[in-house]
Amino acid sequence: MRVYKSLSKILLVSLVCTIFVSYPNMLFLSWDLNCAPSESHACYIDNTLIRFLLFWIISMGLLLFNQHLIKNLEIKKCILPNILMTILAYFVYRGITMYICSEFDGRPIILTFQFFVMGMMGQMLGYTDYLNRIHQIKEEELQQMKIESLQSRCDALTNQINPHFFFNSLNGISSLVRKKDEKLTICYIDHLSDIFRYILQSEHKGLVTLEEELEFARSFSQVMQVRYAGKLDVSIDVAPEYMHLQIPVLALLPLIENVTVHNMIDSEHHMLVEISMNDKQELVVSNPLFPKQYKQETHGTGLRNLQNRFALLMNTQLKVEKSDETFRVTLPLGTANL
Repeated sequence: MRVYKSLSKILLVSLVCTIFVSYPNMLFLSWDLNCAPSESHACYIDNTLIRFLLFWIISMGLLLFNQHLIKNLEIKKCILPNILMTILAYFVYRGITMYICSEFDGRPIILTFQFFVMGMMGQMLGYTDYLNRIHQIKEEELQQMKIESLQSRCDALTNQINPHFFFNSLNGISSLVRKKDEKLTICYIDHLSDIFRYILQSEHKGLVTLEEELEFARSFSQVMQVRYAGKLDVSIDVAPEYMHLQIPVLALLPLIENVTVHNMIDSEHHMLVEISMNDKQELVVSNPLFPKQYKQETHGTGLRNLQNRFALLMNTQLKVEKSDETFRVTLPLGTANL
């Protein structure tokens, strides 16, 4: 595709260059036609068309030569080869035109000036093309650096989740072991292994499908149910046609964990976390509010972390709504780039 665009550009530029350079020939042709007998008019016109096409071909050759030359040499080292190539092109042109029509006056002084201009234009356009290529390379390098920086920042934000969840999980196992409930402990560890497998496999992912993230949420909800003895449930109501949409990896983990951090969950306060879609194809995570009497000191790191990852990966912002009875977070979803 790039080669095609480059050739098209050279064809167009060389045509413009040929028209510009050969314009004086048109003026002399009109003057010669007025002075020449009428029977030679057709020959004059044919010879002029042949010379114009030859000019165009040589102009393209000079542009291609300069484009290749400047790509491999410094600009100062290209001047002499360009002059030599222009002189060679001049003699080739003179030889072909003298062979085709020896009686046709080529006006050597004007022709020399025209080839001088063509050589200068070839050098200038070749250098311009070289600068454009350098600019493109720099832009691509800068874009790659931005992507790498973005990935590093996202990895750092994602990795902040893992230690927090890990220590909470160990506390849960410790609590179950003290209760000596072997069945619940095994169930808890099985679901926990699924969760850690997902976290490890997603370590270098930025976005995952909604289907993957909801499967993780189901496993996580099972762990929460064991930890809170069935007093915390997670309800997922998302139609299959939305499963291909994308979401930052581990987006649901801090939201569900925040429910346990800020709310009372006991026999009198049964917690139900609802995950559903709204009419704007956004994921909505909501839960009732049962504020703890003694608030745990937090710095909002989990939610702020999630907001940062949405801004970095999707260039969007999640929406947080809080009333006296309900806490709701709306997560925008993306589509996969095919």
